[in-house]
Amino acid sequence: MNNKKTGILLAQLRGTRNQNDVAKELGISVSALSMYENGERTPRDEIKIKIAKLYGRSIEEIFFNSNVHDTCIDPVNIGAN
Repeated sequence: MNNKKTGILLAQLRGTRNQNDVAKELGISVSALSMYENGERTPRDEIKIKIAKLYGRSIEEIFFNSNVHDTCIDPVNIGAN
């Protein structure tokens, strides 16, 4: 699992929803969600389940699928190649 790519995917899945609303739906703090989205922390398994249900994706797709992670766009490194 690549925390950085997972974090980018989580932020993309959140879309236009704000972190406060998503964190509240997941039953976690905004700072925890922010750390997940920044690749600084890995959610516990029970939080992974809640995230997958919230976004209508499988746990494997969000956290373990390297093919999905390879399609994530890193906003920090756009055009860095």
